Amino acid sequence: MGAYNRVNGEGACASTFLMGKLREWGFDGYFVSDCWAVRDFHEHHGLTNNIVESAGLALRAGCDVNCGCTYMHLPSALAEGLVSKEDIRNACIHLMRTRIRLGMFDDSTEYDDIPYDIVSCDEHKAISLECAEKSVVMLKNNGILPLDESRYSTIAVIGPNADSRAALEGNYNGLADRYHTVLEGIQDRFSGRVIYAEGCHLYKNKISVLARPGDRYAEAVAAAKVSDLVVLCVGLDASIEGEEGDTGNEFSSGDKNGLSLPECQRILVQKIMATGKPVVIVCCAGSAINTEAEPDALLHAWYPGPEGGTAVAEILFGDISPTGKLPVTFYEKTELLPDFTDYSMKGRTYRYAKDNILFPFGYGLTYTKAECTAVRYEGGRAYVTVKNTGTAAAEDVIELYIKDYCEYAVPNFSLCGYERITLAADEERTIEIPVADRAFTAVDDEGHRERFGTRFTLYAGTHAPDDLSCTLSGTSCARTEITF
Repeated sequence: MGAYNRVNGEGACASTFLMGKLREWGFDGYFVSDCWAVRDFHEHHGLTNNIVESAGLALRAGCDVNCGCTYMHLPSALAEGLVSKEDIRNACIHLMRTRIRLGMFDDSTEYDDIPYDIVSCDEHKAISLECAEKSVVMLKNNGILPLDESRYSTIAVIGPNADSRAALEGNYNGLADRYHTVLEGIQDRFSGRVIYAEGCHLYKNKISVLARPGDRYAEAVAAAKVSDLVVLCVGLDASIEGEEGDTGNEFSSGDKNGLSLPECQRILVQKIMATGKPVVIVCCAGSAINTEAEPDALLHAWYPGPEGGTAVAEILFGDISPTGKLPVTFYEKTELLPDFTDYSMKGRTYRYAKDNILFPFGYGLTYTKAECTAVRYEGGRAYVTVKNTGTAAAEDVIELYIKDYCEYAVPNFSLCGYERITLAADEERTIEIPVADRAFTAVDDEGHRERFGTRFTLYAGTHAPDDLSCTLSGTSCARTEITF
C-alpha cells in the first residue's frame, strides 16, 4: 500500500523508485493506494492538474488498485492517451491473480470451516488480555505502585477516557462482545468504594449546547477531594488521532496536531493535581503524549483492546508487573521537532535524535529490577548475564543495541535484538540472543547496504544505552567491543 506523502518529489502511489524496487524484488502481488491518496495528487500535492491525470499517473506507474473513486476516470485517461490498454490489463492481472490465490472464487476455503463459536471464545479473550498486560508501559513511579489496598478506602476514577470504549479500540477494529474500561477494571478489582467523574470531554470545552464551558471540572475536583487516591484517565482516541483528516472532527480533522493533551484535558489535569491527592495518570493514546504533569505514577496504555481495563487494574494493584517498553520516542516539545515537511531523519527517532526527548525508545519500568551485568559476542549470538536484584520474581525485556563507527552509521545506535525473560528473586542467568548479520551493516549515500565498519560496540540492558534511559531506569547497560 502506498502512502499519502511524496517520496523524492514523487507521490508515493506513483513513485518510480518504490515501484522499481517492487519489480527488483520480484514482487508478484498487487499495489494498492491508501484511501484517497491518488486524489491528493491534484487536490494537495499539485503533481497533476485534474483527477483524470491523477488516475493516469498512478496506474501507469504501477498502482494496480485505488482505494477511493479516482480510478472511475480511467476510461477518460485511456481516451486521452494517459494510459494504455496494456497498463489496465496488467493491473487487472495483478489484482485478480491475488484474489484467486486467496480462494475468493472457490466454493469454499479453509476459513469457511472455522466455526462461529470460536468468536470471542475464552482462549482468544485470554490472549487479548495477555497482549494488553504486556503492552502497558510504566513511565513514572515514585513507589506508589503497586497500590497497597489497605491504605485506600475510596478511589476516584476521573477523566474522559476512564469509561471510554473508544479509548480501548483504537481504529480499524471489529466489535467485541464485552469491553472492560479502566473504570470497570478498577471497580471489579478494588474492594473499596470507587467514585467516577468524567471531568471533561475528550476535546470539547463544552459537552453539550446546554452546558457551560468547564462545567464538569467541579464534579471531578469534588470526587478527588473525598477520595484517598485518584486514577486520572486522559489521552486521545481515534476520533482525534487518525490519518489525513479521516474523521473530519472540529478538533483537528483526524490528524494529531501536537504532543500535548487537548486544552480541556490539560486544565483537568492541573485542577486534579492541585488537590494534593495522590494521582496515578493512565494515558490511552496511540502515540507520544506529554501530559505536562508530575503525577505519582504514569502509565501509557495505548489502545489496549476490550480487556484493557482489566490489564490496567491488574498492574495498578500489583497482580502483575508492567513490562512494556516504548516502541517509539516520546518527545518533550512539539515546537522543537523538525518541520513536518522536512523528510530528513535529523532530530527524529532514537537513532538520530540528540535532545528534546521526554521518554526514550525502549524505556519502561517494572516493579522489580533486572540488571545486565555482562555481555559477550560470539558466533552471531550475544551472551548476556542478567540478575534480578529485586525481592520478587521479575519479568522484563532484555534489549541489545549496536553502535557502528563507520562513516555511514546512524549517529546513535540501533536495536539489534531482544528477549523477554522471567527471573526469580536474586536469580542470575546467562541468556543467548541472536544478532543478525544485518546489525553490522550500514547504507551508503547511493542506497547500498553492506558492512563498512570494522569496529562496533554491543550494549545489553533493559533499556537503550543513552544517559536519560539509564537515569530514568536507575540501571546501566553492559557493553562489549567487537572488531572484524
